[in-house]
Amino acid sequence: MRITKTMIIFSGLAATVALAGGLVWGTGLYMAYWPGAAVSGAAAPLQAVAPVQSVSTVQPVAPPEASATLEASASANATAPSEAAVPAPEASASAAPTVPVVAKAPAPAPAKAAAPAPAVVAASGAGRVLAMDEAQASPVPGSAAVSAWSPGAPWNFKAYTEAMRQSGRSTELSEKDFSELQARKAVAVQAIEKYLARRFGKADPNVLRAFRELPREYYHYDYQQKRAFAANTYEAAPKPWAIGFGSALSDYLGQAYMTQLCRPRPDDTVLEIGTGSGFQSSLLSRMVKDVYSVEIIKPLGTEVARIYKPLGLDNVRTRVGDGYFGWPEVQGGFDIIMVTCVARYVSPELLKQLKPEGRLIVPIGQPFKRGQVLYVFTKDKAGKVHSRKDVGVYFIPMTGKIMEGKS
Repeated sequence: MRITKTMIIFSGLAATVALAGGLVWGTGLYMAYWPGAAVSGAAAPLQAVAPVQSVSTVQPVAPPEASATLEASASANATAPSEAAVPAPEASASAAPTVPVVAKAPAPAPAKAAAPAPAVVAASGAGRVLAMDEAQASPVPGSAAVSAWSPGAPWNFKAYTEAMRQSGRSTELSEKDFSELQARKAVAVQAIEKYLARRFGKADPNVLRAFRELPREYYHYDYQQKRAFAANTYEAAPKPWAIGFGSALSDYLGQAYMTQLCRPRPDDTVLEIGTGSGFQSSLLSRMVKDVYSVEIIKPLGTEVARIYKPLGLDNVRTRVGDGYFGWPEVQGGFDIIMVTCVARYVSPELLKQLKPEGRLIVPIGQPFKRGQVLYVFTKDKAGKVHSRKDVGVYFIPMTGKIMEGKS
């Protein structure tokens, strides 16, 4: 297939991409397109959605039917209407253009460990329970008690190699290639600033600071193949990179958009549904008080839990479990909840855990179909939930309880 414009691709619980050029890109796990671009063999393009809609209650209305199904497969059972959330009305061509937003490959059910870690039990609204393992960051043999680096300290080749060693990952990046990456990083940050200015009118300086501060090359790692690919960091044409187990590292423009959209503040407590590479949670950790992140893929979540300490990121907590249930043990709830996979409806458990004046960002729609919409939910001081549609998107489905059939 070919398209006539720049492509935007949406991949997983943690991944986005903007590809320049003409060929549709896909791996069998995720594919995407510019809504509005001419794609041969495809149905009518998805249009941008209407700007704002407020609701006083969350209504059990299914998302709109999409006009075409992309070449991917996943289980897609209907969910109980009583748990459904805001409807996703038909798109309007008068709204703001679609932008890259993260999505990801379907997550397999977490594997059962031979000797399970201590579990936390979270009760659902229907009285069901789900055991959620804390992602234990087991010490790497020979690792130092002191972090290899801390935010604000000089980031050099020695710090990079030591941080990789402390996280239990190997790398073959040369010092020469490392130096070239630092030069490319400056160009990438400039591109992010211009992109955010186009989308929001002005780039949030705290978002730009976080991108400058965080070493993205540290997150370029395939956990299934046990292989680093840091030399590809800060690519001129941003795209997602597979990190194993059907997950991906989002492109940096999409992550910048999602970060600024959620309006992070220094005293915020954040919940991320879909840890993925750990980059998004790390990025948010540089702007907020605390970050909690849930990953449904056990081998990925367990390994990624080790990457924060070597960078001195001590305000990020992770667990392996179903993001549908959020993290109910956190007292007081969350100022921001970011869901990075398409859901048939917004989980009522997440709405319960959203603080007054909090923001919940979630794509809603049918799995592997167009017509998905990114929603921003807010809760006012009285506890009333409001929503607005942000942009038309394409995400890979959220898995777990939300995919269960009606009961």
